[in-house]
Amino acid sequence: MGWALISVYNKEGIRYFARELNNLGYEIIATSSTAKEIAKENISIHEISEFTGFSELIGGRVKTLHPKIFAGILARRDKEEDLEELKRNNIPLIDIVVCNLYPFSEIIKKENVSLEEALENIDIGGVSLLRASAKNYPFVLVVSSPQDYQEVIERLKNNRVDEEFRKSMAIKAFSYTSLYDQIITNFLSNNPPESLNITLKKELELRYGENPHQRASFYLLPHQELPWEKLQGKELSYNNLLDLDSAWNLIMEFSEPAVAIIKHNNPCGVAESFSPISAFRKAYESDPISAYGGIVACNFTIDEECAKEMIKYFFEVIVAKDITETAKRIFERKKNLRVLIYREDKNYKNPWEIRSLRTGYLIQEFNNSLINGYEVKTSKKPEEKDLEELTFALKVVKHTKSNAIVVSKDKKTLGIGAGQMNRVDSVRIALEKAGENAKDAYLASDAFFPFPDSIELAGKYGIRAIIQPSGSIRDQEVIEKAEELGIILVMISLRHFRH
Repeated sequence: MGWALISVYNKEGIRYFARELNNLGYEIIATSSTAKEIAKENISIHEISEFTGFSELIGGRVKTLHPKIFAGILARRDKEEDLEELKRNNIPLIDIVVCNLYPFSEIIKKENVSLEEALENIDIGGVSLLRASAKNYPFVLVVSSPQDYQEVIERLKNNRVDEEFRKSMAIKAFSYTSLYDQIITNFLSNNPPESLNITLKKELELRYGENPHQRASFYLLPHQELPWEKLQGKELSYNNLLDLDSAWNLIMEFSEPAVAIIKHNNPCGVAESFSPISAFRKAYESDPISAYGGIVACNFTIDEECAKEMIKYFFEVIVAKDITETAKRIFERKKNLRVLIYREDKNYKNPWEIRSLRTGYLIQEFNNSLINGYEVKTSKKPEEKDLEELTFALKVVKHTKSNAIVVSKDKKTLGIGAGQMNRVDSVRIALEKAGENAKDAYLASDAFFPFPDSIELAGKYGIRAIIQPSGSIRDQEVIEKAEELGIILVMISLRHFRH
C-alpha cells in the first residue's frame, strides 16, 4: 500500500491510528519513543535508525533529519527523474507523515523555567517533517493533530484522500508550525513579532453577532479544538462566548472553590469558599438581580447539591471543570440551559490578545500577572487575613471593565462599579451596592486614585482596607487621607485596566 512515518510527542490515539494504518497495509516508520508506544499493539514497525541505517545522535536531538527520510517525503511523483533517483538509492516513497511537536508553550509556563530547558523543548526534526510533507501536499498527506486521526482513517478506507483534503491538512500543519515559531520568538525576544500571519478555521456558525442584524462566526486556529464540551442546551451565541471567556479567565485566578457570575462581560457576583455549594450561594447573594440570565463559571466539579441549588434560578450558561452524572441529570430538567465542561489544558492557548480597530489591529500580551510586590503606606498595618481579602478583591477587579472598583468581604463581592467615565462614580456605585455591608469591608481599584475624594467616600462607608496601584502625582494626598480616616492603604505597582 505505501509507507507512513510517525513521530509524535503527544501520543493520544496513536496506537489506534497505527493499528488502522497497519490493517490498511501501510509499512510504518517510527521514532524510538513512538515505536515503543505503537509496539504495544503488536504491530510490525521500522524504527527510524533501522530504516536510515544511522542511529539517533546527540541525545536524540538528531533523529529524522536524514536524506532517506526527506527524499522519500519530498519526491515529486509526477517527475520521472525524482522517482528514478529514489530507485537508484533504494529509498521508498513516504505517503503519510504523522507528527506533533515538543510542548514548548507548556514548558515555558512552568515557574522559573530555565533557558536551557526551554531550548531543549524547541522541536527541530518535527517542524522539518511537517513543512516538508505540507510542501509536497499534492502527493503526501500530513497529519499534525490527534483530532484528525479518525477522519483520516475513514477517508483512507473509502478512498477519499483527494488533493483538496491534503491541501487542507497542509494548511493546518503550516499554521501549527507558524504558531509554534511565534511562541518561541515571543519567549526569546519578549516582543511581538514584526509580522503576524494567522490562519483560522470556522468552528461555529452563529445565529447572529452582538445584535441580531450582525453576522458572526467563531473561529479557531487550525490545530485547535473547542476547549469545552457542551452537554446540553441551546446553541451558544456571540455574547455567550464573550461572557464565557471572561468568566473562565476570572475563575482561573482562584485555587479554592470559587464561582463567578458574569453579566455583559463584567462580574456581578464572585465568591471563594470552603465548598462548592457555599461558593455558589455567596456569589449569587452578591447581586441576585444582576445574576438573572448570567453566565456561571465554577473552578470545581459540580455535584448534586450544587446543581439542585443552581436550577432554582435562571442562567444562560453554566460552565465548570467537571459535572457529576447525577448533576447532569438534574440540569436536564432545564432543556434550554447551556451546560459546558471546560477542558482547561486541551489546547495551545492563544499567544496574543488581538483586537480589531476600524483600520488595523492591536496586539498585546495577556495580563497574566496580579501582584509583583506591595507597600503598606499607612501606620495601620494589614494582618494576614486583610491581605487575603485584598487579594481576592484585586483578582475580581482585574477582570472588571475600567474604571473598576470592587468592594468585598469574607471573599465575597458586595458591590462592583464598572466601566464608568470617572473613578469616583465607580467607587460610589460599588459602595452603594454594598450598603451597610461595606463596614469593615475591602476595596480594590484597577488603577490609582487621582484625588483623595474616593478615599473620603470609602471612609464614610467604613471600609477597612484599600488596595490600589501607585503612580498618581497626588499619591501622597491619597495616603494622607487614608491615614486620617484610619484606613489601611496598600499600594502595588501593577495597573489592571480592562477596556
